[in-house]
Amino acid sequence: MTKNQNLLSWIDEMTKLTSPDKVVWITGEESQLEELRKMACESGELIKLNQEKLPGCYLHRSHINDVARVEERTLICTKEKQHAGPTNNWMEKDAAYAMMKELFKGSMKGRTMYIIPFSMGPEGSKFAKVGIELTDSAYVVLNMAIMTRVGQKALDSLGDSNDFVRGLHSIAKLDPEHRYICHFPDDNAIWSVNSGYGGNALLGKKCFALRIASTQGQREGWLAEHMLILGIENPKGEVKYVAAAFPSACGKTNLAMLRPNEYYSSKGYKFWTVGDDIAWLRIGDDGRLWAINPEAGFFGVAPGTSEERNPNGLAATQKGTIFTNVVHNLDDNTIWWERLDNNPPKNALNWKGEKWNSDEGTSGAHPNSRFTASARNCPCISKEFDNPNGVPISAIVFGGRRAKTAPLVYGARDWQHGVFLGSIMASETTAAAAGEVGKVRRDPMAMLPFCGYNMGDYFTHWLEIGKKLGDKAPLVFNVNWFRTDEKGDFVWPGYGENARVLKYILNCVEGDAHKVDECIGFMPTSDDIDLEGMDLTKDDLDFLLSLDKDLWREETEGIKAFYDMFEGTIPKELYEELDILKKKLG
Repeated sequence: MTKNQNLLSWIDEMTKLTSPDKVVWITGEESQLEELRKMACESGELIKLNQEKLPGCYLHRSHINDVARVEERTLICTKEKQHAGPTNNWMEKDAAYAMMKELFKGSMKGRTMYIIPFSMGPEGSKFAKVGIELTDSAYVVLNMAIMTRVGQKALDSLGDSNDFVRGLHSIAKLDPEHRYICHFPDDNAIWSVNSGYGGNALLGKKCFALRIASTQGQREGWLAEHMLILGIENPKGEVKYVAAAFPSACGKTNLAMLRPNEYYSSKGYKFWTVGDDIAWLRIGDDGRLWAINPEAGFFGVAPGTSEERNPNGLAATQKGTIFTNVVHNLDDNTIWWERLDNNPPKNALNWKGEKWNSDEGTSGAHPNSRFTASARNCPCISKEFDNPNGVPISAIVFGGRRAKTAPLVYGARDWQHGVFLGSIMASETTAAAAGEVGKVRRDPMAMLPFCGYNMGDYFTHWLEIGKKLGDKAPLVFNVNWFRTDEKGDFVWPGYGENARVLKYILNCVEGDAHKVDECIGFMPTSDDIDLEGMDLTKDDLDFLLSLDKDLWREETEGIKAFYDMFEGTIPKELYEELDILKKKLG
C-alpha cells in the first residue's frame, strides 16, 4: 500500500517488538471491514443486533475493569518535566520508552497486528494530519473506521513524508496495574497498552487529536481544541459559525446538535453540526480563523441521549453504529440505556452480560457507555463537514456549570480578555460525594486533561494567535446554562432555548446588539434576549444576568491560586487581566 521507508521501517521495528502471528493492512474497503465484523461476532467480541431495526449496528462489552479513560496513567513523556507542566502526569521520555517496551514485548503473540492508516481531517486538506495505528484489536479497527478517514487515501496524502503520528496499541493482558497511555510529543508518538476502552485505545481520538495535535499546533502556529463547531443559518440563508468549549456535563453535545424550538424554526433558523468534540483552527489566507472537525464520527455517551434531549444525536445512532456497554434487549435484539425512554426492557442483559430487570433498581448500562456513529448519519450535519478549507469562525464560546457566579452570557472586551475568560473556566461538581457538591474545578478551555504541554505556554500560544489575527479575531463569550434559584432549580430551560443566547452572540458579531460594559466584560440588556414564546419572565432574565460582586471577589482569589500553580509560566497579560478585574470589582 505504500513505499514510505520511514513508515515501513517503523512498522518492522514494532512488529519485531510485539511478535504478532499475522500482519494485516487495513484498506478501508467495506468488504474487508465486513469480514472483520463477521470474525468479531464469531469470537464474541461483537454481537450483531436486529438488522431491520438497527441496520449495520453491533454491541460490544468491555472488560469490567476497562470502561473509561485512566487519567492517572495517561502520561506526557518528555525530557524535562517543565514541558508537561503541573496539570499533566509526566514521565521522563527514555524511562517511559523502557517501561513500555517491556510491556509490549511479545504482547501480540497469537494475534493479528492490524495496520490502520488514517487521516484526521479531509485527506489532502492543509488542516489534515496522517496517523498510523498498530493494534491487535478488531474492535479498535472497526471503531477507527467510523471515527477517522481510514485507508489508501491517507497513505496517498502522506506520500514519502515522515510527518505522521505513530500509534502503537495492544490490549495485551488487560492488566489494570500495567495500563498506560504514553504520549511522546517530541516524536509524534502514542503508545497505549492493556486497555481496549475507546478513549485509551482509539488513538486518533483525544490522544492524537488533542494531546499530540496541541503540541503540533504550538510548533506550527495553529490550535487543536476541545471544541464543538456549529453553523447557525439565519432566515436569509446566511450561515455563521461558532466554536465552543465546555467541560463534561455542561451540554456540549446537545449544543453541537442543537434542534431549535418551534419559535425559531418557524422563523427560518437552522443549525448545522460541523463537529461535536474537537476543532482544529488555523489562520486562513484572508486573515480570519478557520476550523475543521478532524474526526469523521461521534464517540458519544449513551445514557441521557434521547429524543427529548438530543434527537439529532439519537438519529445518528440508528445505523452503522457500535454500541459499547449498554443494555441488550433480548426480546427484539436491540439496545437500551438509562434516560433513553421510559420503557426499559424486561428481558435483558446489563452491560456486564448479566440478566437484568429495571425493577431491580440497578443501572443496566454503564454510566460511561458509548456509541460510535458516523457523523454523516446526523440529520443536521453541515454540508461543509468535508470541506478541506474548513469554516470561518465568527465567535468562540466558553462555558461551565456555575450555580450563582456566572451570568447567562457575557462577552470579552478583546482577544486578550477572551483568553483570560477561557483560562479561568470552571465548573462546580454535582456528585453527591461528601463535601464535593459545589466544589469549583478549573478546566481552562475544557483542555485540562487534554493539553499535551505546559498550560502556561498554551495560554501564551493563544495570545500569539490573537496577535496574528488582529482585528479579524472572533469575538469571545462565556455562557452559563446552569444558574439556580433559591430552591436549587435551574432558571434557564436550556436545550433548544439556547438558540436565543446564540442569536444574541451573532447579533454582537454583526454589531446589532447592546454591549453594556460591566466589571467582568460586556453584557446584554434584558431586551437583547428574545423571550417571545417562553414561560420565562423579565424578572427571571434580570436574575440570570445579575452579578454578585462578592462572589466574583472570591472568584479572583481562586483564579490567582490556580495561576500560581504554574510557577511563573502564566503570561503576564493574564495577570494583568486579573488585576483589571479586581480593580473593576472595587
